[in-house]
Amino acid sequence: MTAPAHADAGRARRLWELLPSGLAGVFRPKVADVTGEVVREIQQSLPEYTGRLEGEFGSTVALGVQQAIHHFLDRLGNPAQGHEDRSRVFYQLGRHEMQQGRSLDMLQRAYRVGARIAWRRTSSVGIRAGIPVSTLCLLAEAIFAYIDELSALSIAGYTAAQAEATGTLQRRRRRLLDLILASPPSAPHVLAECAESARWPLPDRVVAVALEPVEDDAAVPALGDGVLVNFEDAAPCLVAPHRSPVLAQGVPGWHAAVGPATQIRHASDSLRCARRALDLARHGVLPSAPVLHCDQHLLELCLFDDPLLLGELVSATLAPLAPLAAKQQRKLSETLLVWLEARGNVREVAQRLSLHPQTVRSRLQQLEDLFGPRLQDPLHRFDLMLALRARRSTD
Repeated sequence: MTAPAHADAGRARRLWELLPSGLAGVFRPKVADVTGEVVREIQQSLPEYTGRLEGEFGSTVALGVQQAIHHFLDRLGNPAQGHEDRSRVFYQLGRHEMQQGRSLDMLQRAYRVGARIAWRRTSSVGIRAGIPVSTLCLLAEAIFAYIDELSALSIAGYTAAQAEATGTLQRRRRRLLDLILASPPSAPHVLAECAESARWPLPDRVVAVALEPVEDDAAVPALGDGVLVNFEDAAPCLVAPHRSPVLAQGVPGWHAAVGPATQIRHASDSLRCARRALDLARHGVLPSAPVLHCDQHLLELCLFDDPLLLGELVSATLAPLAPLAAKQQRKLSETLLVWLEARGNVREVAQRLSLHPQTVRSRLQQLEDLFGPRLQDPLHRFDLMLALRARRSTD
C-alpha cells in the first residue's frame, strides 16, 4: 500500500524540521498514558463508538493510536521517517468503515478528538519540562498537520474499498441481467439468490429495453441502482422494473425501445420485441423517436415479425392490383385503405384524401371491378387492411 499524496505533506515536513529532535525523549514515556486517554475520550465524546471499541476493532484502534504517537515522535528526529506498517493501520481503518457500511464522518471526528487530547497532554508535559512557548506552538501545528495526514490515509482506504465493492456489485448485477435474459429462463431460486447478492429486489413485472447510440461516441449514462444495464455488448440493453421513471425519461444520447411489460421469466421475449422495434424504426416503419414503446406499435410489430410471410400476404392479397401501373396502384391502394378504415363512408374518404366524392366513387368502382365480391367478405377485408398497411409502411 502506498500512502496517498496529501496537500499538506510539505508543510508538515517543514514543521518537523523546525522542531528539536530531543523533544521525542521528553514525550515518549507518556505514550501509553496518552493512548489510554485518547481511547477513553473517544468513547465518551462519541457514544456511537462505545460498543465498537471492544474486541478486535477496539484493539486495532488502540494499536493505531499508539503507533501514530510513536510515529509522530520518530519523525521529530527524522522528518523523512516512513513507517509504512504504522500508516497501514489508518488505511485499514478507512477500509473497515466502508465494509461496515458506515460513512467516514465518525472516524474523522475521532481523529479530531485524538488530536485535541494529544495536544492537551503534550502542552501540559511540555510546560512542566520548560519547553518554550514558541516551540510548543510549532508542535501544536505539527500535531494537527499529522492528523490531516492520517485522515488522508483513511480516506484512501475507504475510497479503495468503495471502488472494490462497486466493482463486485456491478459484476453481480451484470450476471443477474444475463440470468434474467437467458433463454430458456433461469430457475427461480437461482434468480432469487443472485438478486439478493446483487442487492436488486426482484419486481413482479419488468421491461427490457433495447438501446442504440445516437452517435458513435455516446456516453454511458448513470441510470441509478434500480436498473440493470449492459453497455458493453454490441447490442446494449437494460432491464428495469415496470413503470420505472427511466422508461418515461429515456436514456440521454441513446435511442431506446421499451419492450412489453412481462413477468421476469419472459424478459428475453420483451427484449426481442424491443430490438425488433429498433430495427423497424431504423427502416422507417416505426417513428424515429428517443423512446419507442412497443405496446403502442403492436400491429406493426406483429405484421413485420416475419418478412417472408408478410411479403406473401401482400403479394397474394393485392394481386388484383399487380397489372396496373405503379402510380395507379398507389392511388387505388390509398383509396381502398382509407375506405376500409372509414367503414365505407365515401364522404369521410373524400375529406381525408382531399378529393371530390365523385372521384372517390369512381375509384371505388375500379376496385370493385378488380376485387369483385371479396370487398364484401369481412375476412378478406381484414387481410386487405393488413396488406395495405404493410405496403404503405414500406413504400
